[in-house]
Amino acid sequence: MRRPAPLRPAPGRTVPFLSALAATALLLTACGTEHDGAGNTGVGGSESPARTQVDDPGKDGVRVTSLTLPSPSPSPTRSSSVSADSLPKDSGIVAAYEVVNKGTETLTYTVVITFMSADGGAMANQTVTVRDVGPRKTVRGTVRAGVLPLTTPRVTGAKVLEVTKVPSNEAPAAPGTCPASGIRVSADRGDAAMGLRVVGLHLDNCGTRDYSVDGYPVLELLDDDLQHVDGIKILDGGGGIAPGGVNDKPAGPVTLKPGESALATLVWRNTTQFGTAVNVPYVRVRAKAGAAPVIVTPNLDLGTTGKLGVTAWRSAED
Repeated sequence: MRRPAPLRPAPGRTVPFLSALAATALLLTACGTEHDGAGNTGVGGSESPARTQVDDPGKDGVRVTSLTLPSPSPSPTRSSSVSADSLPKDSGIVAAYEVVNKGTETLTYTVVITFMSADGGAMANQTVTVRDVGPRKTVRGTVRAGVLPLTTPRVTGAKVLEVTKVPSNEAPAAPGTCPASGIRVSADRGDAAMGLRVVGLHLDNCGTRDYSVDGYPVLELLDDDLQHVDGIKILDGGGGIAPGGVNDKPAGPVTLKPGESALATLVWRNTTQFGTAVNVPYVRVRAKAGAAPVIVTPNLDLGTTGKLGVTAWRSAED
């Protein structure tokens, strides 16, 4: 299960008023404004940010084109008092990107952009979703680095770290929207421990009528080119992957009233022995046979196990 590169921890600093600072930060954050998408600030705000071109080769038609950086601020002096000015605030660090769809169908892109220090260390990763990019079309946008700790090394660059793309008519619904089908299907970020991988599938009834499922979601495994992957057994339940299963409930009918949700779980191991390891970036999910398909991106690193378990739908209230 691929994950963006871990961020480099900021160097430690002994600050006598750290506890008070953290408490004050929590209070002030609670009163702040929530921003859509990726963040705001980094280290050292500036009144005259400088925009520089970025030489990013990009990936899959997505690249960073420029970076806006604030001028360095004077180093903060030690003080026994805490004020709003001494707390982390919007950095003004902004990466501009462009998405070029060279294909023949409308695509929705999910892009991870990493903001880097001078030595290439990752200071922040931000994810942006670019929806409905038509064939042969180019879409441009910006993404902010986010609020960074005061001790973060200065950001000097940005690049595209990861790109996934799916046909827009099979992309998970945007937050706060409801498809014509009245149901939303999505996948969470999952959990990985001791070689056991677990990703949750979420089924939300956002429509106006009851919606019923009975048994297991219908899955199709897809490669990087969104083509069918052969040779992988899809098992009912997680017992064939982990003794006792994972979140296993007996398969049976589940009826969701408007506003209710159901869950299922993908379970696998990434054990690698003899043979070629198999990675499956995409899974086409149907809540039940005949339902509208949705492509999620769990990045299944199946190793050489040749199998994937999926639990039956269960009410999120269970």
